[in-house]
Amino acid sequence: MRFLAAFTLLFATACTQAGLPADEAPAVSPILSSEDAVDDQTFAEPLKARVSHVDLDLDLDFESRTVSGTAMLDIEAKDGVDTVILDNDGLAIASVTDAQGNPLDYEIGEAVDGKGAPFTITMGDAREITISYSAEDAAAMQWLGAEQTSGGKHPFLFSQGQATLNRTWIPTQDSPGIRQTWSARITAPEALTVVMSGLSQGEPEETEGGKRAFTFDMDKPVAPYLIAIAAGDIEFRELGSRTGVWAEPEVIDRAAREVEDVESMVEAAEELYGPYRWGRYDMIVLPPAFPYGGMENPVMTFLTPTFIAGDKSNNGLIAHELAHSWSGNLVTNAVWGDGWLNEGVTSYFENRIVEAIYGEKRAEQEAALSFANIEETLAEVGDDAPGTALHTDGKGELIGSAIAYDKGHFFLRTVERAVGRERFDAWLRQWFDNHAFQPATSRMLLDDMMENLVESGDEAKQLQLREWIFEPGLPDNVARPDPAAFAQVDSAVEAYAGEGTVPEVRWSDWTSAERQRFLDNIPKERSADQLAELNEALALSETGNNEELFLWLELALANRYDSAVPQAEEFLAEVGRAKFVRPLFTVLMGEGGWGQPIARRIYAKTRERYHSVTQGGVDRVLQGP
Repeated sequence: MRFLAAFTLLFATACTQAGLPADEAPAVSPILSSEDAVDDQTFAEPLKARVSHVDLDLDLDFESRTVSGTAMLDIEAKDGVDTVILDNDGLAIASVTDAQGNPLDYEIGEAVDGKGAPFTITMGDAREITISYSAEDAAAMQWLGAEQTSGGKHPFLFSQGQATLNRTWIPTQDSPGIRQTWSARITAPEALTVVMSGLSQGEPEETEGGKRAFTFDMDKPVAPYLIAIAAGDIEFRELGSRTGVWAEPEVIDRAAREVEDVESMVEAAEELYGPYRWGRYDMIVLPPAFPYGGMENPVMTFLTPTFIAGDKSNNGLIAHELAHSWSGNLVTNAVWGDGWLNEGVTSYFENRIVEAIYGEKRAEQEAALSFANIEETLAEVGDDAPGTALHTDGKGELIGSAIAYDKGHFFLRTVERAVGRERFDAWLRQWFDNHAFQPATSRMLLDDMMENLVESGDEAKQLQLREWIFEPGLPDNVARPDPAAFAQVDSAVEAYAGEGTVPEVRWSDWTSAERQRFLDNIPKERSADQLAELNEALALSETGNNEELFLWLELALANRYDSAVPQAEEFLAEVGRAKFVRPLFTVLMGEGGWGQPIARRIYAKTRERYHSVTQGGVDRVLQGP
């Protein structure tokens, strides 16, 4: 266990450890005290007392859908502070003790909707405390029955902690600005293999009751939402000296072929912005109920199987999650109102990796799709909508990925084009080096740009840095994508919109980005005959690419195309990825009433198969305003 009594000494030490070698990390990362770094999504008071290390010893019970055991916490506190406040959302606390086993008083406060309740422990001068607890059906966890897996023989479990769900299964301070090291011992049924977002510490240990215990360690301080677990009937396939992929036996061959470029991706990322600091880069392809495309858990990226297309056309997802190893995991937004520091910087970095591995044409096309998301969102909500600023107060309704991801991407792209890649890359690399294993804010990034990138007042004015970050809309200096990227496709869209010409011959030669561009830009109102003709000519319902299939189903359902309903129902019963599921239910619940009974019938069957993240989004859609 890690322990130092002098909180101020630890804080000062951590602040001076910027620019660390690849194999080093600070024992603790600094807590930012500025007004824009106050996280109102946590009950913790980290400037008084904070968690620096979590040591879990937990058992997985698939029958009761419960994790239970102990969490031993290292606490660092200012002199005279005798309480520590944790986050608790549904945990059943059995006891709290100090290092000698003496009971400590604690109180669970009043619950706040969507936030849980404060868990206040009177620790006196104790700085190591142990919490015995259990978490039944935690919102972060999805427990899958055997029938929901590819093998159909064994159950499966995975967690999804971002943004504030880990407080439903781990008693800690659940805030991205309170970085913590952690270790774990997890006991699971013998037939299952456990992986976590930390490095495995040797072979599993046989235990009583037909179970095995797996141990893990993360010796670098991470944001608490990045502690993740998965358990199931899975196999490992090595891809490189430090890379590999886990998946169910029935999926492992397809998964390994799809991600075989990942070692080259890591090398390309290092060439761009410095060493990969986490030891290994492994991935796990989860069952299709996983609510996201991917989750950048350190050393173990979680992936949806829906990205597997057989041709690597969706591998921008892999580049994105890998890039998070620098932007998001190495340097993390201190508060969720600055989420673009994770996602926007990562989206830019992703595009650079795609360019290095798959070429400039593909990178430019994927960037153009990203820019189209910004334009569509601004057209819908308005250029002056407050939520379209990169920095938000974290309290308003989220506009969606087009701002944090895509506007953030084009902010950095615009700066890069203005100052040149050589200067920009040098700046971004030093940003990662000098803030490694630390939280960051929008204000910090702006100040860093002004100090380490901008060369004059005139250049600062031309770059419009403050406007990009703190103002709504899209600044007029945006570096728009090259129109030539989709020139052929856009001509085909015009031909189809004008004469109804379907690009049958060219379709098979197009990239997936080109196909998505076509489907997303053709006229939205189509008759049943037009949809049937389009599907017959382009075999849209037979595509193996889920991004393309989703666009086809969305178009078909929006036009009340009965022939597409069975496939949509099958898709929604199998796939739990919120990006696909929520929009399709939204289309079905549209005006006119045609799809509403279909949506309710499907959701009655599928809701329990979705993660709580997906459930929450679809619940709101079906409940209406």
